[in-house]
Amino acid sequence: MREKQRISAAIAKILLLCMTFAVLLLFPRAVSSGTPLRAQAVEASLQTYLGFDANEYPGDDELPALRQTFAFSGYWLNVPPGAKTNSWIGKRAELLKNGFGFLLLFNGRLSKELQTPADARELGVHDAEAAVAAALREGFSVGASTIIYLDIEEGGRMDPSQINYIQGWSERLASSGVAAGVYCSGIKVKEGRGQTITTADDIRKRAPVAAYFIYNDACPPSPGCAYLKNPPPTSQSGFSGARVWQFAQSPRRRNLTGPCSATYNSDGNCYPPTNSAAGHILLDLDSAVSPDPSRAGIRGAK
Repeated sequence: MREKQRISAAIAKILLLCMTFAVLLLFPRAVSSGTPLRAQAVEASLQTYLGFDANEYPGDDELPALRQTFAFSGYWLNVPPGAKTNSWIGKRAELLKNGFGFLLLFNGRLSKELQTPADARELGVHDAEAAVAAALREGFSVGASTIIYLDIEEGGRMDPSQINYIQGWSERLASSGVAAGVYCSGIKVKEGRGQTITTADDIRKRAPVAAYFIYNDACPPSPGCAYLKNPPPTSQSGFSGARVWQFAQSPRRRNLTGPCSATYNSDGNCYPPTNSAAGHILLDLDSAVSPDPSRAGIRGAK
C-alpha cells in the first residue's frame, strides 16, 4: 500500500513539472517580465489610436489624406511655442468634417515668466480662463467631459513658481467644470546620488491634474517616427497614468533618438506620410487611449 502511495506521489510530481514546463514554453514573455497574465491581457485589450500635433495647420485640402493615417489632431487654443501666430484658429469645423478627434492644447508660460514680482498662481488662473474662452470661441462644448492640456515645455523637477502656476490652472479649470490636463516630460532626469525624477511624477505629487499628455521621444521606449496602425500603449511613455503619449518630435533630438534615427527624414524631421502639399509640415506623433483625447473616458464622442 505504501509502495503504491509513493508511486502515485512520484507520478503527481512529474505531472506538475510537465505542466510548469508547458506554461514556460507557452508564456515566456509573461513569466520573464514578472507581469501578471491578467494585467497583460487587460493592457493588450486596450486599443490605442495614432494622432499628430503640429504648430502649423496642415491646410484644409490635406485633411482627407491625413485622416487615412491619423485618428486625432492637436488643436492649439493660443499661439504655439515658438510661433508668432496661430493658424489653427477657425479650423474646428474642417477637422470635424473630416472625422478627426481633438487634442486641445494651450501654450503655457516658461519658468522665467513666473518669477517675482509675478504671481504665478494668478497667471495660472488667468491662462485657464483664457483657454476656456478660446475653446468656446472655437465652438467646442466645454464641460466636465472636456480636457484642455497646458503645455509645459521645461522638464525635470518643477520649481515652486511652476507648481503654483499649474495649481492655479488646474483649480480654475475645475471651478469652470473643465478637466485640467498637462503636457509634460516622462523622461527620467538625474538629480544626483543615484536619484532620478520625471516631470510627470513631480507634478502628480504636488499639483492636482486630471489628465497627462506625456512627451518621451527617447528610443526606446519610442519607436521613432513610425506611422503604426497600433501605436505603442501610453503606459510605456514613462508615466503609467498617461492618457496621451507624444513619442516622436520634429526635429528629432539626436541625443535621445539614435537607435531609431532611420525612421525620421534625412533632415531629422517627421513629416506626413503623404505625397502632398502638407509634406512640409513638421509633425509630432502621438498615441492615445481615445480617438478623441480631449474627451474624458476611453472612447470619447466629439
